[in-house]
Formats: sequence, structure tokens, C-alpha cells
Amino acid sequence: MRIVIDHVSKSFGKVTALSDVSLEIGDGELFFLLGPSGCGKTTLLRCLGGFEQPTAGRIFFGDEDVTGAPAHERNTAMVFQGYALWPHMTVEENVAFGLEMRRVTGTERARRVDEALARVQISELRNRRPNELSGGQQQRVALARTLVVQPGCLLLDEPLANLDAKLRRDMRREIRSLCKESGLTGIYVTHDRQEALSMADRVAVLKDGVVRQVASPQELYRRPASAFIANFIGETNFLRGKVVAKETGRVLLDVAGVRLEAESCPEAFGIGAEVVLSLRPEALFRTYSAGEGANRLRVTVRETSYLGEIADHIAMSEQGQEIKFFELNPVGVLRSGEAITLGVEARDVVILPEAD
Repeated sequence: MRIVIDHVSKSFGKVTALSDVSLEIGDGELFFLLGPSGCGKTTLLRCLGGFEQPTAGRIFFGDEDVTGAPAHERNTAMVFQGYALWPHMTVEENVAFGLEMRRVTGTERARRVDEALARVQISELRNRRPNELSGGQQQRVALARTLVVQPGCLLLDEPLANLDAKLRRDMRREIRSLCKESGLTGIYVTHDRQEALSMADRVAVLKDGVVRQVASPQELYRRPASAFIANFIGETNFLRGKVVAKETGRVLLDVAGVRLEAESCPEAFGIGAEVVLSLRPEALFRTYSAGEGANRLRVTVRETSYLGEIADHIAMSEQGQEIKFFELNPVGVLRSGEAITLGVEARDVVILPEAD
């Protein structure tokens, strides 16, 4: 089911939760709403589900305007953070409940319940009650309950927040597989950037009720539209610099006397423009070549955290800038006070506006 959000705004008294949000979500797409607490992502999801009505704007499911339609008249199903399972019902009864409300009876109801339980691999738990299930099993029941009604759109409101880290990783794969195998359009709310990067087809980042960027996970991470997004989507180092020269496929920048090269620069920034550079910690590497030329930073190691497969370093540049960098598969230990040279590829130097 294709979904169009057309200039939607939502206010609660004097508080604006959503401001002129426009998005188009493709049929069968797994689309994420990502942002910090209070950014408006859950409010937008509730507007899509019919639990809130927009103050302005329209919402289309396919060609149908559903803006004023109540929740039970929309072809959606919602998975809540708290699962919302009936404690006095068995797994089978919980899954069948939505079909009973839709007056699906007899053989058809039994068939669809069996199919939904099998799809999420909990057929053997059908006679248990929620208090006899683990968190992951309860999550599967909540998913089966939504799948059994055969919705056109699945709405997920931070459904993995109550699970431990390993189970969250496992459930990410399962939810994505279920959506793709079922051909469901999924809209998933989270503040967890790893969930968004590992599961989404596309991501919309919200801040203060406004959509700041819509992109694929890779584009969002590698080419964020602002310093806020670069910092929210992952760890990074920010350096202030100035555009010195621009050529085809090459941008030269001055960072407090250090030369850095980037592969691209937004057209809005001409020669002399003040910019912010984002350098991801994993993009920085120790180099044993001379510290001359572009994309070389002389730093002094201040602190190291050895984590087995990776070492997490904090250093200080000669310009007084704290620099964080990662070392994969470290074979030695960098000592505090050790002076080293870091390199970075031009493709990993991301130019951002000075002001967010």
C-alpha cells in the first residue's frame, strides 16, 4: 500500500508536534521515522493509524483520503512498545482476537491463526498465556496478531525497546523478513540508529516536528544533510574549516593550517565559505608516512579503551581539537602521550553547513 503524507501538521494547544510534514512511502517499503525523544515521530505514526487527527494536511492510503477516518476503518495494524497482550487469553486467543472483531469465523479464522503462528515460529506456544512467555516470544505474539488481520500497512512504535541487545538484533532480521515476505508497507518509529540503519529501505530524520532529511541508510550515514544528523546517526568528529579551492572531483580546505581534501562540496559553498567537516572515527587510520600533504593530522594519544576486536582512542590534535578514532583488530596498545599521524581518505571528509 502506497502512503502519501501531504503537508501534515499537528498541534496540542500551543505546542507544535508536527510542522508541514510531507512524505511519500512506496508500496512494500520498510520506512523508518528516526529522531530524538519529542521530535514528533510517534505523533506522526498515531496520525497514520487514526489515533490522532492532524491539525492540517491530508493522509492518503493508495488513492483514498483517510485523514478523518477512525483507526478501525483504516487497513492498518499497530505493534506497540508494550505489546498490549490480553493477560487472561492464550497465545492463540490473543492472535485470533482481531479476527473476531472483524467477524471472521470458523475454518477461515483457524486457518489464518495457524498460518500467523507458523510464520513467526510460535505454533508450539499457542496454549500458553503471556506471563509464561519471554520478551521475545511476546513480541512474536504481537507480530502474529497484526499479521493475521492481513493489513495493508504495519505500524511499529519502538517494538524492540524492551528486549535485550542480542534479542533485538535477532528480531530486527525477523521483522524485516516478515514485512518483505508478506509484501507489507511498514512504518517503524525508533530513536535507535542501529535499528534504522540495519532494517530500513529509507529513513526520515525528524527534529522539532520537521523532517530534516529522507534518504537510504547508507546515504544518511555517509552524506548527512546537517551536523545534527551526522552526530545523531553515529559518532563523528567536527572540525571547522574554510573552502580554499574547488576543482572537478576535488575540494581543498584549510583547517587551522592543516590541509584537507574532500571529493565533493555542496554547491552553496564557494571559495572562502566557512564550513564544518565531519570525520567519522572509523574513517581515520594511523599512517606511518610523513605528516606532510593533505589529509594528515598530527595528534597525541590521550586515552585508549581496548575492547578486543576494536580499540577506541581519544587524541588531541596540534590545533587543540579532540579527535576520536577507532582501530580495528588492534595488535598493539597505543600509549598515552604517544604522537602519531592520522590519515583520512578524501571520500570520508564530509562538508556540512557551519550552522545546523
